[in-house]
Amino acid sequence: MTLENKKVVLGITGGIAAYKCPEIVRRLKDLNCDVRVVMTSGAKEFITPLTLQAVSGNPVSDSLLDPAAEASMGHIELAKWADLVVIAPATADVIAKINAGMANDLLTTICLATDAPIAIVPAMNQQMYAAKTTQRNLTSLRNIGMHIWGPASGEQACGDIGKGRLLEPMQIVELIQAHFTPKSLDLNILITAGPTREAIDPVRYISNHSSGKMGFAIAQAAQQIGANVTLISGPVSLATPHNTKRLDVVSASDMHEQAMAQAPSHDIFIACAAVADYRPSNVSDQKIKKNDDDMTVTMIKNPDILADVSALTANRPFCVGFAAETQDVETYARGKLTRKKLDMIAANNVSIAGQGFNSDDNALTLYWKQGKLDLPLADKQELAKQLVVEIIKHYNHAQ
Repeated sequence: MTLENKKVVLGITGGIAAYKCPEIVRRLKDLNCDVRVVMTSGAKEFITPLTLQAVSGNPVSDSLLDPAAEASMGHIELAKWADLVVIAPATADVIAKINAGMANDLLTTICLATDAPIAIVPAMNQQMYAAKTTQRNLTSLRNIGMHIWGPASGEQACGDIGKGRLLEPMQIVELIQAHFTPKSLDLNILITAGPTREAIDPVRYISNHSSGKMGFAIAQAAQQIGANVTLISGPVSLATPHNTKRLDVVSASDMHEQAMAQAPSHDIFIACAAVADYRPSNVSDQKIKKNDDDMTVTMIKNPDILADVSALTANRPFCVGFAAETQDVETYARGKLTRKKLDMIAANNVSIAGQGFNSDDNALTLYWKQGKLDLPLADKQELAKQLVVEIIKHYNHAQ
């Protein structure tokens, strides 16, 4: 989608990642977005206002006490003008100031004076990002309705490796596009999430470590941009996302039955659940007593939910799979993509500490027949937004 008639204030603060901002502005201008840049004094140590003026086509604002601008109450004018305020890069300092309600420069004053949504795009040293005060500030801002986009993980300018990198310019632009996507997409999206439980007897079962967080985050992200969402969930302790139809199941067979019943009436099917591949062939009616040192449980294969939905010949949805791997991620993911005849697959390496099962963060690589795309380590809520944007983009291309 274009961003014609959309007005974005881009706030740039004093971080080395400010060098990426001209590219953000240029990409937004390519989409016919009207961009006004606001710079802090620290930002001007890394990149010049003249550069941003050249790519935006508008004067750059950098002072709360500029006599010319303030003759017409310039800070209030910009605050009222914006449809969206994006702060990128957002340093730990400015995040703390915004959370404290300070207004000692033009950017923080605009944040207080605007009724437009505000998106914070953090960028800082990995230890500064992990600090409890920074995390408390980000949580507080998120709780009052501000968007937190990123950060990504990787090598940093200081030489450290970890979470704190600014998202890439096109990722930020796509998140801005997603923000302005009409809230009624007329898309029906079916998502599976969480683990399944395969009973051994009335007390015991076989399961896995899936928390359901990623699938629930995808459901919330899809609902927020206007899709009609149905969520088939295994046993989890998570609240149902707003305006989402939830169907609770226990076993893989239960999930298969619901998925096959729901899939033909949906446009997109996202199989995020960690479904047990096998189940006990015989389930005891009574609790099995501990008698012998050894116990043998014979297993049989469960139905393949994703493959069966993908094989539908009538009303087949656009099918997206997940591959949670511990090695040779691309090889196994592309094999699953081909074998199950999927439209797209999202793969992650669950052997890496701090991402995947039971974590608040995740990183994904998307594969499709013609290519791939890395979505760096991020909060699952933010990662889900990026993922949904990419899925819908590929779905539209396939129509």
